[in-house]
Amino acid sequence: MKPTVYIETSIIGYLTTKPSNDPLTAAHQQLTLDWWQTIQPQVTGFISPFVIREISQGHPEAATRRLQIVSQLSVLHHNEQIEQLAHTYFAATGIPERTRMDAFHLAMAVWHQMDYLLSWNCKHIVSARVRKIVQEINQQQNMLTPIICTPQELMEV
Repeated sequence: MKPTVYIETSIIGYLTTKPSNDPLTAAHQQLTLDWWQTIQPQVTGFISPFVIREISQGHPEAATRRLQIVSQLSVLHHNEQIEQLAHTYFAATGIPERTRMDAFHLAMAVWHQMDYLLSWNCKHIVSARVRKIVQEINQQQNMLTPIICTPQELMEV
């Protein structure tokens, strides 16, 4: 059985934007493309209604490109338990209100028992502090925590 991967919005952004002039961002874009071409076919990728909402925003042509790239991925369903879990994560992590959606990405991956949550959001998702808090909450509630990582960390499955 293929590993399951929740693909967060930042991954789709890195795949579809023009190459950055910033060397670090350009390297992340290339790593994301490499991951998408070599690893993504070896896993079962999932997104959520939250990812669809986020990638649908902005310039219409860019949104169409983003939506097209995820068209073959399965969309996980959303429910009240996920909503409650996201609120718990949001309150515990102290992430800013404007980034509340990040707590929903975490909750989706946890509730749906994904093996991995893939993101480039190293401030509010792939943060050692956030991962520790999420893991502690999940242990208290007897839930498994997916491996929360960047494409660079998931270059083999």
